[in-house]
Amino acid sequence: MTAQPTVIVVDDDPGVRESVESLLRSVGLQVRALASVPEFLEKGRPEGPACLVLDVRLPGRSGLDFQRELAAANIHVSIIFITGYGDIPMTVQAIKGGAIEFLTKPFRDQDLLDAIQLGLARDRAWLENERAIAALRARFETLTPANAR
Repeated sequence: MTAQPTVIVVDDDPGVRESVESLLRSVGLQVRALASVPEFLEKGRPEGPACLVLDVRLPGRSGLDFQRELAAANIHVSIIFITGYGDIPMTVQAIKGGAIEFLTKPFRDQDLLDAIQLGLARDRAWLENERAIAALRARFETLTPANAR
């Protein structure tokens, strides 16, 4: 895999966005910091492994709503939720939806970094699996009835 991993941070609070971006850059991660879901949709999912650090409460649609929309559209990306207003049902919903982690603000830097490493590893494995499946499909398509026996 040649594309560098990217962490996308979506949080409407500029202070949180800048703080998380600074932390991630300090450990050598490539970061895309965005203020809203529409910004994410405009820029799209990066080519290589990615992890989405997503605030639960965002203007317009919530992070949980966006998680459901991504799943419904079959867009795979590892998600870590961050929030200052979390509760148990919200946490359960996020985790059942496939989130890697649900962190409440203020969170420990190391907890976020550990979750991101797990998210990037899972996304990398998913992308490699998708690539292998695509290669098998391409090979299958080249078969003719005569050589399929």
